[in-house]
Amino acid sequence: MKSPMLTTLSSKLRSKLRSTRRSKARVQKPGIFKQTMLIAAAVSLVLLGSVAMMVRASDEKKSPVGKPALTVNTVKPQTSELIIKLVANGTITAWQETIVGAEINGIRLNAVQVNVGDQVKRGQVMATFAPETVQAEWAQQRASVAEAEAAYAEAQANADRARTLDASGALSVQQINQYLTAAKTAEARLAAARAVANNAQIKLANTRVLAPDSGVVSARTATVGAVVQSGQELFRLIRNNRLEWRAEVTAAELDKVHIGQAVAVLTPSGKTIVGRVRMLAPTVDVQTRSTIVYVDLPMTGNGANYADSSNARAGMFAKGEFELGKSAALTLPRQAVVVRDGFSYVFAIKPATDAKTSTTSSTLSATDSRVVQVKIKTGRRAGERVEIIEGVTADQLIVGTGAGFLNDGDLVSVLANTVESTANTAKQTPASAGISNQKASTKPAP
Repeated sequence: MKSPMLTTLSSKLRSKLRSTRRSKARVQKPGIFKQTMLIAAAVSLVLLGSVAMMVRASDEKKSPVGKPALTVNTVKPQTSELIIKLVANGTITAWQETIVGAEINGIRLNAVQVNVGDQVKRGQVMATFAPETVQAEWAQQRASVAEAEAAYAEAQANADRARTLDASGALSVQQINQYLTAAKTAEARLAAARAVANNAQIKLANTRVLAPDSGVVSARTATVGAVVQSGQELFRLIRNNRLEWRAEVTAAELDKVHIGQAVAVLTPSGKTIVGRVRMLAPTVDVQTRSTIVYVDLPMTGNGANYADSSNARAGMFAKGEFELGKSAALTLPRQAVVVRDGFSYVFAIKPATDAKTSTTSSTLSATDSRVVQVKIKTGRRAGERVEIIEGVTADQLIVGTGAGFLNDGDLVSVLANTVESTANTAKQTPASAGISNQKASTKPAP
């Protein structure tokens, strides 16, 4: 039999051995668990990938090709002769502006007979001053002239008698000279009196303000009842209704401009006026390094209403184009070009393929094609034609109309025999109004 002490000691050893085994098991379990989880995750990913590939392959086999989004016609880029232009900015001003002022001093303005915008002719009365004061002055001067004439007549008669008595010796030489001198003095006084009277007559005529030349009234400062000073401005006239456009051209572009060259000036209202270069400024501005080109515009305002007969006004800021010649360029119709996010694009035709398998589908019609959005760079414009500087070639088929409703990769139905010929214009209508896909909100380029 075992002693109680050995029994107790044996039980303590067994319990300590069991606790040591448990602690070792707890230390080893986390590592084994982590490896097991990683293996399980890898197996799951492999299985999920296999299932996804099977589902995708199944969907590709089952998914049908979509219907065409739009029925379109096609065009090919053309080679056209376009005008080479030099664009400049400038101000429309009066060719010459006439200032009409007062020629008398301290007289009240009695009436104003014209207003801004009125047509006037040379010699037409524009305003009148109160004539009473000047009339009284003129009457006084006329009386002075009459008095001087009488004095001159008497002095001349005395001189004539003195000459007749010179041979008889009745009068001395000194007396005779006095009579002759008195006659000449009276003659001079008469001339002075007549000059003063003429001055008064001119003042009376100046109470009527006359137009110095034909034209249109561009400004008026005359006010009825005002007492004006001599030389004060009353009106301004645009002589002969003649305007000019003063274009600012850089020194580098100045050699391209010559006298007599045609210029198309675009007014802010959108109308075009054709003018001719009259003169080039002899100097270049030292600050802007540009020079002024003076372009004569057609005469305006032939009728009584200047506003209805002219498209240009003095003071307008306008853009102009100088015609420098012509050059060949690749062009497309304006409807074929769309603007998106500030860039120009066209849609080129390519053979229709299944978008997922990239292979030609047997379910597509022979006229079905897909479009590719191509970024282009545009240049000059001539009517409904737009110059294409880069992005397309002359043999590419481009969607003609309805491009604004398409997106990259859309399926379209192309009408047969719609390729634009060389002599044909670009004014074509959409082949179909049935639009099923309008995801793009962009409109054709203006």
